[in-house]
Amino acid sequence: MDSDLISSHCMWETWNLYNGRSLSGTPLAERDGKVTRKMSENGTCNRILTLDSMNPCIQKVEYAVRGPIVIRAVELEKELQQGVKKPFTEVIKANIGDAHAMGQKPVTFLRQVSAICLYPELMNDNKFPEDVKQKAARILQACGGHSIGAYSASQGIEVIRQDVAKYIERRDGGILSDPNNIYLSTGASDSIVTMLKLLVSGQGKSRTGVMIPIPQYPLYSAALAELDAVQVNYYLDEENCWALDINELRRALAEARKHCDPKVLCIINPGNPTGQVQSRKCIEDVIRFAAEENLFLMADEVYQDNVYAKGCAFHSFKKVLFEMGPKYSETLELASFHSTSKGYMGECGFRGGYMEVINMDPAVKQQLTKLVSVRLCPPVPGQVLLDVIVNPPKPGEPSYKQFISEKQAVLNNLAEKARLTEEILNQAPGIRCNPVQGAMYSFPRIHIPEKAIKLAQAEGQAPDMFFCMKLLEETGICVVPGSGFGQREGTHHFRMTILPPTDKLKSLLERLKDFHQKFMDEYS
Repeated sequence: MDSDLISSHCMWETWNLYNGRSLSGTPLAERDGKVTRKMSENGTCNRILTLDSMNPCIQKVEYAVRGPIVIRAVELEKELQQGVKKPFTEVIKANIGDAHAMGQKPVTFLRQVSAICLYPELMNDNKFPEDVKQKAARILQACGGHSIGAYSASQGIEVIRQDVAKYIERRDGGILSDPNNIYLSTGASDSIVTMLKLLVSGQGKSRTGVMIPIPQYPLYSAALAELDAVQVNYYLDEENCWALDINELRRALAEARKHCDPKVLCIINPGNPTGQVQSRKCIEDVIRFAAEENLFLMADEVYQDNVYAKGCAFHSFKKVLFEMGPKYSETLELASFHSTSKGYMGECGFRGGYMEVINMDPAVKQQLTKLVSVRLCPPVPGQVLLDVIVNPPKPGEPSYKQFISEKQAVLNNLAEKARLTEEILNQAPGIRCNPVQGAMYSFPRIHIPEKAIKLAQAEGQAPDMFFCMKLLEETGICVVPGSGFGQREGTHHFRMTILPPTDKLKSLLERLKDFHQKFMDEYS
């Protein structure tokens, strides 16, 4: 069975399990009853692991980005390959921020260093520039047996952590970074979940509450469900370009303290799925709020290279924290996260990332190191790629001009597509799209007629799921319903990535605009 078919098979099985049915369509309870009777007849015991006996927290986990919409999209791709006639010729997966899957070309320097580290015989190939060979040799020298096939230290290869610390210092204008505070990870997601594991404790009213933005990236709600933590929602201001409002933070915190112990504030900047970029003043206000309320601050900054709007700039929480002086920089506990998957790199499959912790209790830090050691180490190829990202070619080095040219071309292209997405979607009556200031997504608000809302409810679907499924079936465009990210009651959205090639993105946006008008006409 080929890998795509296995993937499709697994996803379809997952979707059926969500709906209580087996692959054949038989209700699971009926099928399992027959199996149990057969096991009993053969003298064997009943199953130990069942839906009733399994960890109940896992059943609460949902991850909209790879949910039923995507499962159906994979099925449609298979049907097209089999010659089944559809009103479209291809499925466009605009559901996930996977740059290379959408056609973005790898940055040459990143792949050249990675290639030599994977196959050191390439050191003898004169096609590779000297600076590439030097960087690869330095990384290999730091690996066990001079091979990236060896385990690394659990916290990550030391020279790479040193390079990450130097990168942070350059980014933040010279503010010191300690390599011992850097933890390399399997993408940013892994370290985010690891940090939440450390933070969540207590029972009943003492159970840890974690404040997350709504709309949010579903990693957070999924991780909190798995850990049985209390999700505390604070709403971003859609009328003000998805800005973060301190008064809304205060409201959410006060409400949460009635039933749990809020200890953590999560920030995503630039925003996913909403694409906003926080101002420096906003970040200062958040830091003051977290300090006043004694909250641990988690700053998800994986889109820090992706800022497009005029007047917007990325400010790291760490930089602002230290520039606010010792009152905050010596007391506020902060963990910030970055990844190889986004930015200009888009190297999702390497699963590289890092976390930096600030003001962590040394005893807790020992526990963190112990926790990450259970999984031995992050993938070493991902660590290698991360090192090349944080330690790129310098002016005067052989690879510098090509690297800068390729990097800037990607970012300029993304900026143009961000502008294009806002412009075209806002031409459609019933669709309102805020400026895509940063990141890789648009989160437009859509009007759904009452008739369609009632039909969706009758089918047990959220109205925007109903819309997105119809969109997929009729146009082949795969986007994610806003209900999977959270939204204010009575509003409907979808998230789409801006990553498709420009011509394909224009076509996608025009088809989406036309479909929405048709949808409005049909259900009004």
